[in-house]
Amino acid sequence: MAIFITGGTGYLGSYATEWLLRNTDHELALLVRAPDYDAGVERLWRSLQLHMEADEFHRHLDRICFISGDLREPSLGICAADYDWLISNAESVLHAAASLNLRSERACVNHNLRGTLSVIKLARAIQEDHPLRRFSLVSTVGVAGVSPHAVVMEDEPLDWNRSDFNAYTRTKKFCEHMVRELLSDVPCVYLRPSSVIGDSRFGETTQFDMLRAICVLSEWPIVPFDPQIRIDIVNADWAGHGIAELHVREDLTTETFHLSAGTESRTIGEIATAISAGLGKRMPRFAGGLAGPLEGVSDLLARLPQRGPLRRIGTLLSGFVPHVSADMVYDNVRAVRALGTAPTPFTSYGAKPCAYAKSVGFEFPHRGLPETLDLSNVPPIPVRPMA
Repeated sequence: MAIFITGGTGYLGSYATEWLLRNTDHELALLVRAPDYDAGVERLWRSLQLHMEADEFHRHLDRICFISGDLREPSLGICAADYDWLISNAESVLHAAASLNLRSERACVNHNLRGTLSVIKLARAIQEDHPLRRFSLVSTVGVAGVSPHAVVMEDEPLDWNRSDFNAYTRTKKFCEHMVRELLSDVPCVYLRPSSVIGDSRFGETTQFDMLRAICVLSEWPIVPFDPQIRIDIVNADWAGHGIAELHVREDLTTETFHLSAGTESRTIGEIATAISAGLGKRMPRFAGGLAGPLEGVSDLLARLPQRGPLRRIGTLLSGFVPHVSADMVYDNVRAVRALGTAPTPFTSYGAKPCAYAKSVGFEFPHRGLPETLDLSNVPPIPVRPMA
């Protein structure tokens, strides 16, 4: 029996995939946008080379089944033979795939709403064939909506009267609602990461959007925020590994977990001090009264008709500023208790990914699989590869 995973080759999903490969003996059925087995291997290698060397990656391939598909397509774009195989052989579903496009309603509807509905329909078919052990949905703390200066608890119900931050958080809120309504007879877990930035163990990263926004602001002599505002930032190694561990744990007594920094979230002033010291820069000054004007200007720049540096900066900041200005943190007591470890404060590692991102021009230098690894000699895998 296999764990069916969507988004297992994404940034956060790669951490979950890596943890499952190293810490369990589960077979993994990965939904990938790849036309054949070799293309699936290459896509997974691009994702996992941040976490392991090629020889270890090669040894894990016998536990991977690549399922060709696309969230936006009917039945996830999975061929009939693979769909039937999943119905018979999936023991659980870990749904991590999503569009994080904060400004595009269309992208979020197509990926998050339509895609999640298709995953739910597959889960229903599996449940009718044999009981699903668990359906885990990777959501976001942003489903709590806008509640300035709040500490949001893990057991708070969704509040449909609150404003949403953006299209992404709005559609993820409804994804949670669909799972609760349509899979009420299936054990479900809702995993809500906060802003995931960098790895606490090393500077390398493959995700740069939030880092780019932080680096842009670090270059300004005046930071347009109140230095006492808290930012809930969590390290990818804790959040991603937590997603995988909570999915396979059999002893969970609650269903919702915030994979967040919680009440240990650091303030903008503390973060700026740590990053400035780490990068050898002068400490910036703060002007909290400029946050509103910055949000307006960023939104205008993001709407420019032509692509270019100004629109790119506007897009980055228009998604970043509202979250920062809200001064919201997300209680993580349940998650910390269940995992037995707490996330690493961003102030203790944030300078490393910032320095790395700038050194590679905000683009990860992906490597191809070494030629010495002959994929034609991969031993037969116990789960059926993509048709």
